[in-house]
Amino acid sequence: MKPRNQSFIIYLMLFIAIITMVFFTVNKQNERSVEIPINQLATDIREGKVKSIIEDDSRLQITYKDNSLKTSTKDPSTPLIAQLVDLGVKPEDLAAEEIIVDIKLPSSFLGIVSVLSYILPFIILIAMFWFIFRQAQGSNTAAMSFGKSRARMFSGDHPTVTFEDVAGVEEAKEELQEVVEFLREPQKFISLGARIPKGVLLVGAPGTGKTLMAKAVSGEAGVPFFSISGSEFVEMFVGVGASRVRDLFEQAKKHSPAIVFVDEIDAVGRHRGAGLGGSHDEREQTLNQLLVEMAGFDTDTNVIIIAATNRPDILDPALLRPGRFDRRVVLDRPDIKGREEILEVHVKGKPISPDVDLNDIARSTPGFVGADIENLVNEAAILAARRNKRIIEHLEFMEAIERVIAGPERKSRLINENEKKIIAYHEAGHAVVINALPEADTVQKVSIIPRGEAGGYTIAFPEEDRMLKSRKQIMSDMVSLLGGRAAEELVFNDITSGASNDLERVTKLARTMVMRLGMSDALGPMVYGKKEELVFLGREISEQRDYSEHVAEKIDTAIQNLVQEAYDKAKEILNQYRGELDKIAEKLLEVESITASEFYDIFPTPVEKTGGIPQKAV
Repeated sequence: MKPRNQSFIIYLMLFIAIITMVFFTVNKQNERSVEIPINQLATDIREGKVKSIIEDDSRLQITYKDNSLKTSTKDPSTPLIAQLVDLGVKPEDLAAEEIIVDIKLPSSFLGIVSVLSYILPFIILIAMFWFIFRQAQGSNTAAMSFGKSRARMFSGDHPTVTFEDVAGVEEAKEELQEVVEFLREPQKFISLGARIPKGVLLVGAPGTGKTLMAKAVSGEAGVPFFSISGSEFVEMFVGVGASRVRDLFEQAKKHSPAIVFVDEIDAVGRHRGAGLGGSHDEREQTLNQLLVEMAGFDTDTNVIIIAATNRPDILDPALLRPGRFDRRVVLDRPDIKGREEILEVHVKGKPISPDVDLNDIARSTPGFVGADIENLVNEAAILAARRNKRIIEHLEFMEAIERVIAGPERKSRLINENEKKIIAYHEAGHAVVINALPEADTVQKVSIIPRGEAGGYTIAFPEEDRMLKSRKQIMSDMVSLLGGRAAEELVFNDITSGASNDLERVTKLARTMVMRLGMSDALGPMVYGKKEELVFLGREISEQRDYSEHVAEKIDTAIQNLVQEAYDKAKEILNQYRGELDKIAEKLLEVESITASEFYDIFPTPVEKTGGIPQKAV
């Protein structure tokens, strides 16, 4: 029952109780009134003490001017006025006082009212107790259902998502197509002695479409789909998580064939024995029950578990063994073709201008995942609506890319002329160094308009997507990042705090080259240090040193040499192209933003590009 209906019932019962109490009070007052003879009534009328008289057959109810109540009886065969006149009351006195109100109610009605005045309060009281009991019973039922599964079941009759709505992950769709075929035609596999994977683990970076893919499997198979998050199993009460796991699988078996989807399974499937409460904490009990339920599936239940996570490295090994999550489907970041297909899905049904080139947009969004592209299309539509356009043009899409990468413009931010000049040379330094390096990316835009937390930005994209980074490409990234600091020192003979983020990223790249990728000539192809992680917290807390102090000193020296080498290279390039640096900075001070064509008009690429990785220098 809805809360509003419950309130209405309570108010209605209170209203009836009040009306009943009024009747009860009036009746009691009548019972407490004093009986007087009719001749006494005649005397009181002559003395002007009576206010009103209610006549009911032979009974008289008399109200005095002092609000006291009395009763009397009369001869039912003779009218009241005639009897009062015989007792000395003048008719004109009665008319002048207007004290007689002749109300004749059926005695049966008065009897019913009298009976109800006694019974109805008890009925109302019993009804209220019953209502309170039902409420308490409902609360008790809610408490008893605390251990029930909170999974939401979606029917497969009317699918909202199918494989047509998922783009950019063709290999993953092929892997999951077998799951769909098994749910549709299980006998096809059983006749050949094949066993379908009992569990499928979807692995990928945030936003790559893991949840969407699970919904698409359900929509294609047309079977019930149970969806729950890993965090919904665990509560502060011991045993609740395990109880919910049992209830979830019982429901799924009743509706088989069915799909159980557990989103963010790393919330409950982390390594056992790493919790703050030891091996007896609630999370591990929930995981144990999940392992039991997955391993205890009958072969004819036709229930398949799909789980999603972006942290497969912290999952318990028992969860990943064959017989539980047999198959791992990886959803990578989409390439140019995949991004174009995702764009086609999201622009469907939107008024797009004919000049919009989806391939160009896909080429300008390296590293974007499906969620980023969806947000990009939505931002473009919002920009077009803000400008009162009826269609979304290419300009809105390109500006939306900048909004997604760097944040919204902050044109209202006041910057003095000196700082504006420093920012212009800083960004021009990035752009010149990127354009001069053969392994670096291609400059797309340079701007000194603040966006997000940045005072300016330089956007550069590679000519094509790459999976591997060479040592030269990483070094070119470091040189590009230090181009802004080098330009400040070269032009102003001073440095500012504007390169703080650049320095942080350069140091991280150099440390990775030395300690993880074996790209240091002094230390050789070795990995130094082991990352220690609290699996329960999911955070890297320290790095275990498996090397001596002497090696640690060599590591610091190697990192410092790499950064210094990159910085010297940046200054060398800027000294070589000082004229182009000044021209680009002056152009930025004039127009604030330079497109790719305007940039290359000032500084044509002096070398042939060999590609690189996405770069955003701020």
